[in-house]
Amino acid sequence: MKFFNRISLETPESVELDFNLAGVGNRAYALLIDYIIWSLILLFVLIFGIFFSIQLLDIWKAFGGDDEQASLWIASIQLLILFVIYVGYFVIFETIWQGQTPGKRYVKIRVIRDDGRPVRLQQTTLRALFRPVDDTLFIGMLLILFSKKEKRLGDWIAGTIVIQEVKAVADIISTSETAKKLANYLLEEADISQLLPEDFAVIREYLQRSKLMTKQAKIELSKKLASQAKEIIGLTQTPQKVSATEFLEAVYLAYQQK
Repeated sequence: MKFFNRISLETPESVELDFNLAGVGNRAYALLIDYIIWSLILLFVLIFGIFFSIQLLDIWKAFGGDDEQASLWIASIQLLILFVIYVGYFVIFETIWQGQTPGKRYVKIRVIRDDGRPVRLQQTTLRALFRPVDDTLFIGMLLILFSKKEKRLGDWIAGTIVIQEVKAVADIISTSETAKKLANYLLEEADISQLLPEDFAVIREYLQRSKLMTKQAKIELSKKLASQAKEIIGLTQTPQKVSATEFLEAVYLAYQQK
């Protein structure tokens, strides 16, 4: 069995990225943490729900209502609330935290789309809706173990994969003096923390492979990536006479220093 299965993805910018898949062990560990947190939330809701149900039944009895019918309605509402909490926990966290829940963040794994981009509400909702199916008889675990991309059913439907967190590492990438000075400017004037690990990986791959590109391809891709990076970090103005590649070098350096 492969514990560190690697996968290559091509982004919409035609940049090829290599990732380590999270693996069933890391995913199970993250899910255990999430289920513990989810259980605590559920316990609080159940205690509150029982107290509220008793009060509601007393009021219903006072008006001469049918106890059995009221109990069925309350039970149905409680089941609906539990399902919403079950699905909502994963949808909310994975949407807000860009593919991570508290468990995934602790284990340092992340859900991304098949094209290497961050997941959105559509993907997180589909994954969460199919989680009960994946949890039934360990179907999801079996699919992860025996599929090349380590996908459970929810991943196949949503078009996602789960990877190990991409970390900023000291790659051998030559950077200009202009980029080093601009990196300090970005740390002060821009919000580098908004740059996701996947965004950093795209910039890193471009800088590593830019020397192998044709001049025209390099110009077009660098401008596209620089524009996207500028929007992500909320930079309204860049210094004049700075090329797109120098700007990407500066973003790369600033991300490592943040």
